[in-house]
Amino acid sequence: MRVISAGNSRHEVIDVVRTDVPARMDRLPWSSWHWLMLVGLGTVWILDGLEVTIVSALSDRLTEPGSGLVLSETQVGLATSCYVTGAVCGSLFFGYLTDRWGRKRLFLLTLALYLLATVLTAFSFAPWWFFVMRFLTGAGIGGEYAAINSAIDELVPARWRATVSLAVNGSYWFGAAGGAALSLVLLDVGLIPAWLGWRLAFGLGAVLGLFILIVRRTVPESPRWLFTHGRAEEADRVVTGIEEHVREATGEQLEPVDDTIEVEERTRTSLTEVAVTLVRSYPRRTLLGLALFVGQAFLYNAVYFTQGLVLSRFFGVSSGSVGLYLVPLAAGSFVGPLVLARFFDSIGRRPMIITSYLGSGVLLVGTGLLFQAGVLSALTLTIAWCAVFFLASAGASSAYLTVSEIFPLEVRALAIAIFYSVGTGLGGIIGPVLFGSLVESGVVANVAFGYYLGAGMMIAGGLAEAVLGIRAERRSLESVAEPLSAKAATG
Repeated sequence: MRVISAGNSRHEVIDVVRTDVPARMDRLPWSSWHWLMLVGLGTVWILDGLEVTIVSALSDRLTEPGSGLVLSETQVGLATSCYVTGAVCGSLFFGYLTDRWGRKRLFLLTLALYLLATVLTAFSFAPWWFFVMRFLTGAGIGGEYAAINSAIDELVPARWRATVSLAVNGSYWFGAAGGAALSLVLLDVGLIPAWLGWRLAFGLGAVLGLFILIVRRTVPESPRWLFTHGRAEEADRVVTGIEEHVREATGEQLEPVDDTIEVEERTRTSLTEVAVTLVRSYPRRTLLGLALFVGQAFLYNAVYFTQGLVLSRFFGVSSGSVGLYLVPLAAGSFVGPLVLARFFDSIGRRPMIITSYLGSGVLLVGTGLLFQAGVLSALTLTIAWCAVFFLASAGASSAYLTVSEIFPLEVRALAIAIFYSVGTGLGGIIGPVLFGSLVESGVVANVAFGYYLGAGMMIAGGLAEAVLGIRAERRSLESVAEPLSAKAATG
């Protein structure tokens, strides 16, 4: 129902919409429609995992004379930093557009950019071209983080939001395991020439991305975004269509809802309003988001991107065999969110985030001590990494869930982008270059210091959750953070 009210100060006419869209979306039973949505949106993290792991596995190959590029170990770290820098820039730019233009338009655009840049990476003929293409690939993936996490949380019923979000973000590791397994074949010079194998790896990622793009075209725009941007009638039609699909798929009759919310329609949210929301309205939540993102980004980007170099330099693992050690590591990281995700909805956000952050930090400290003592082999180091990332992967996924939940709808995508960018900028740009240099030094104590640093940042994130955490389990997004347009309508 549409309600027209007059502004008091300047006698303006303001469109205020009373809608039951959030309540209707949250009361839906799980159906084939939700699975289709997850395939179209969530599987992009498989691409990211594939992308990152392939680069990690082939990092040593790219330093060899027959690779066609012959990068130094520092340049390998620089290429990683270019990818992360692109992800930071892309998340901010596309995150802003996601809140302004809508979720669907941007998750199609960012995936298209990823596909183009990945294909062009396969044709790299010089280091500078490789660096540029890594930047553009990262820009596409960074934009995906903002658009996809916003869309998924707005489409999934509240009682399953954490379970789905962690499983989706954790699917990154399914791609990582696939990338590590592929590297065993693609980097085998007995099967494929050294200059060709790593190029084929990027091409295979593009093929998978094209399939996802085709499926994604069937996913609708977020109804929550629609009703706050002057398209309330379209939002109602979208939800009605989803309800019809769910009824046909499940055979269940949906209960009527009487829970409504009034919002003032708007076409955009200014950057000033975004800044005021983050700094003045929700300062504690902003500090929490920063702590969670910096911790997980530094641990992952500083450690995971250079694992291939650690295995080859300190344990003599050949570049073609690195994937053997990355497959179990990625598998453990994938299983972590799948096993723990449901507890974020049942036990609650705070205890589970605290456990995953503090637990992974403590385990990484132990790994560093054992590594520095020289008692680890390539196999036992991999087992230790598996234990660390079993918890850390659930923690990293929960960071995206947290910042998506605790800020208003109108700034959700840009908030994700900002926290991702700050965390990744500190941990992901500085981390790989720093850690690459530590590995290149060949000094065990230097590498162990990198582990301690990453662990310390992760532990700090867990402590921040203990002090600042928000209870969001089984609550609608609108009750966790009231939309800005709802406050305007009420005012």
